[in-house]
Amino acid sequence: MNKINMTKLKTQYSVLPLRDVVVFPGMVVPLFVGRDKSIEALKNAMNNNQSVILVAQKDSDVDDPTVEDVYDVGTLSAILQMVKLQDNTYKVLIEGQTKVQLKSLVDDGFFKADYVRVQTQTVLQSDEDKVFLKTLKERFKEYQSKHKKISSEVLRNVLGIDDLGVLADTIAAHLMIEHQQKQNLLEINQIDDLVTTLLSIIEAELDLLVMEKKIRGRVKGQIEKNQREYYLNEQIKAIKKELSDIDENNSEYADLELKIKDTPLSEQARKKVESEFKKLQLMPAMSAEATVVRNYLETILGLPWEKRND
Repeated sequence: MNKINMTKLKTQYSVLPLRDVVVFPGMVVPLFVGRDKSIEALKNAMNNNQSVILVAQKDSDVDDPTVEDVYDVGTLSAILQMVKLQDNTYKVLIEGQTKVQLKSLVDDGFFKADYVRVQTQTVLQSDEDKVFLKTLKERFKEYQSKHKKISSEVLRNVLGIDDLGVLADTIAAHLMIEHQQKQNLLEINQIDDLVTTLLSIIEAELDLLVMEKKIRGRVKGQIEKNQREYYLNEQIKAIKKELSDIDENNSEYADLELKIKDTPLSEQARKKVESEFKKLQLMPAMSAEATVVRNYLETILGLPWEKRND
């Protein structure tokens, strides 16, 4: 199994605290930097033609972190590009180079520290290494197939890596897990521990993805069932209402027809009333036209037809 060597360097480097981001060696990351201390740290690194140490904050809500607010394991990173934006913030393109452990971190207007560099051997030294390499690739391939946010380009890159340490860092960087978990992975100093931890996380994430898929399926099925029941209930209500309206209309029409027969209308008036009544029976009960005809008939039938002026 590959061993990890540590080399201490005494030169102080600028330290850049990051919120909710853990950078691994090999990662190329765009960062938007706006805090005064962070800008000064970047300018110091650029002016001295140095790399910068990226470390995650323990609490991303802290706007002005102190030495105690950052982790002591981070990544020495090259500044590929630094562009000032119109709002006086900076867009910076960073490439992680190697994992480091901070030593003598100080706040001198911005964070500075020397560090211990953590290096891994790059040659596979045992059959166990080869098994780890093969297993990591296979499990990540399955993980990527179930996670839409990880591109096929990332998978191709992973499958082409033959260095176990680089492979572990690359996979760790692309796992969709909390930044605290990523920080824990960054802090593991033994490559065999890192690989076994990665495999455990991937297996747990695969189980979680399967469970989420089952839950989504059940929820979707329940929603569809509820929708079907809702539409069915609405149809039943509409049918019941229609039947109720028909019953009410039939009862109303029967009363109206009886009233027409009992009213001593003139021959001319009776013909007109009976004609309008037939029209009414053919009209939608709630239509405006039916209301007009109904009111007309009620008015005609309400006249004192039994009284005559001789």
